[in-house]
Amino acid sequence: MTRNLAELDRPELEDALAELGAPRFHGRQIFHWIHRRGVTDPAQMTDLGQALRRTLGEQTTIASPSVVSRQVSSDGTTKFLLGLADGRQIEAVYIPDTPAQTFCISTQVGCAMACAFCLTGKMGLARHLTAGEIAGQVRILAHETGLASTPFNIVFMGMGEPLHNYDATMKAIRMLADEQGLAVHPRRITLSTVGVLPAMERLAGEPIMPNLAVSLHATTDASRSAIVPINKKYGLEQLIEACRQFPLAKRRRITFEYVLLSGVNDTPEDARRLAKLLAGIKAKVNLLPLNAAPGIAFERPTDDRVNAFARILADKGVTVSVRRSRGRDIRAACGQLIVEGARTSAAQKLAGTIPTPQ
Repeated sequence: MTRNLAELDRPELEDALAELGAPRFHGRQIFHWIHRRGVTDPAQMTDLGQALRRTLGEQTTIASPSVVSRQVSSDGTTKFLLGLADGRQIEAVYIPDTPAQTFCISTQVGCAMACAFCLTGKMGLARHLTAGEIAGQVRILAHETGLASTPFNIVFMGMGEPLHNYDATMKAIRMLADEQGLAVHPRRITLSTVGVLPAMERLAGEPIMPNLAVSLHATTDASRSAIVPINKKYGLEQLIEACRQFPLAKRRRITFEYVLLSGVNDTPEDARRLAKLLAGIKAKVNLLPLNAAPGIAFERPTDDRVNAFARILADKGVTVSVRRSRGRDIRAACGQLIVEGARTSAAQKLAGTIPTPQ
């Protein structure tokens, strides 16, 4: 079985080259070719000797997600359907002018968290993505959009729970931050979690620290357990305490994401409880009015109700923003990513498929 160089971080690539009898610095060159230049054919790596290029072509492979199709929203958001080597498919999204350019990246094929308002959760978990597949999405999107040499942001808010796939996600972040690759500063990377507490504790000790976003979505255990099932294992009090203890660099805050569901978690009492929960935490709240979809048994609140919720938080001294949904017309918005797989849920059958022309 040939070794897939796209799965290796730079030190591992240097080790792999040494095993092939080549100088270690060639690993650094190959990492640069793959991740900065987007070249996956060793024959095109022109600063390597011809003998080494032949050896790489014979003994290794460089696998990348492939663009199956793309669809462009009326607001400029582009959703990419990407194919993996085993035939599975995932979705990733390019969101322009947010105000920076942002890539929304997946960490799993499907998701095991089963949040009640999220289509991805209706898929169940097919498998974890590898570090190479995670970093490969960014590489593909960066080159497809012409942004490989331009600063951009990454949010791990696509398909999957990043901390459920901890090792591969963190390795991918190291690969993305590497100066020989795309050199994405950790301050430009945001990792979103529903609160996998043991993994959050591991994350707190990482030398390369992305921004942390916590998907909260409710202010009582009863309400949160009904819509975010992992709350039955790691309750609200435990989650908030973990956030209080999480180490934050200067000028950094934890973002608390809160999907507003009409008549479920959008009352003035919820807003006041949310402000109380977050008291003393370096926090900002990102309100996300539900992106409704067939198969999701909730409705989007009115704009007046959303604005009233935000005003209560602001009056309590909480930094708050209301996220403007992007790509809703192509089902590229938060909670709307879903692809057909081996296990087809009722929600998928309801959602159907949307034509995604090249």
